[in-house]
Amino acid sequence: MTEREKMCRGELYRASDPELVDDRLRARRLCREYNEALETLSSDGGGILDELLGSKPAKLVIELRFRCDYGYNIHLGENFYANFDLVILDVCEVRIGCNFMAAPRVSICAATHPVDAATRVDGLEYGEPIRIGDNVWVGAHAVINPGVTLGDNVVVGAGAVVTGSHPSNVVIAGVPARVIREL
Repeated sequence: MTEREKMCRGELYRASDPELVDDRLRARRLCREYNEALETLSSDGGGILDELLGSKPAKLVIELRFRCDYGYNIHLGENFYANFDLVILDVCEVRIGCNFMAAPRVSICAATHPVDAATRVDGLEYGEPIRIGDNVWVGAHAVINPGVTLGDNVVVGAGAVVTGSHPSNVVIAGVPARVIREL
């Protein structure tokens, strides 16, 4: 199994693998080109997201300074909107449903590292997939951590650190995020 296959499956892998290094460089180049296109040429980035992302709707808005690790593990639903400075670390699949809204500086991080220091120092890392349902709104500076699943109609409060999964129809907030209201 290749390091890329291990990575996408959520198994320990070596990020220093030449194929993965090339994949990250490609994603950085495409993110840079996308961000530059938004500044100067095109309101949609000139089709760059078609090349970068695993799947996306025909209509979406990602404001300036979008960054991701690989891009090909990101799958976005219809009517996707992200305000400034969205970061998606997509070492595993990140799947986001329809009618998603992200405020500025949201981070969605499927990437993580072993707790065991020796394994971490040896250069191994892994990820856990993230699933976000339909009609989700994530407030400014919120962080969605590896392995999280959010149901439909979830509101994530500004500054929340989401460390665990939550069902549909709730408002979550805090560090770590917890349900503060049912909808």
